[in-house]
Amino acid sequence: QVRLVESGGGLVQAGGSLRLSCTASGRTVITNAAMAWFRQAPGEEREFVAGITWSGDTRDVADSVKGRFTIFRDNAKNTVYLQMNSLKAEDTAVYYCAARSGSMYNVRPAYAYWGQGTQVTVSS
Repeated sequence: QVRLVESGGGLVQAGGSLRLSCTASGRTVITNAAMAWFRQAPGEEREFVAGITWSGDTRDVADSVKGRFTIFRDNAKNTVYLQMNSLKAEDTAVYYCAARSGSMYNVRPAYAYWGQGTQVTVSS
């Protein structure tokens, strides 16, 4: 069973920064795993934020966060990060980490493994 644990969420003022972390653990850590971040605001659908392949050579970032958010990973630590800069009130959401074997996709149904989420609140 793969377990994903997010951390780093919190309350920040608009214009500020946060770094989210997601560490994979468990009896079997999936190999060649693409990982991604999604977010879900109250009353909204869960949406793709950023994704990265196992090697890190391919990344995808949603238009709404392009130029402000960066995804990167440290495979030695089984950890993926989301660096969030210039945060806006509309970035407020629960952020979820997701993982899957193989290629990286930007749609929720492609991911088999999910974390419990971490709350990010941006005050304006």
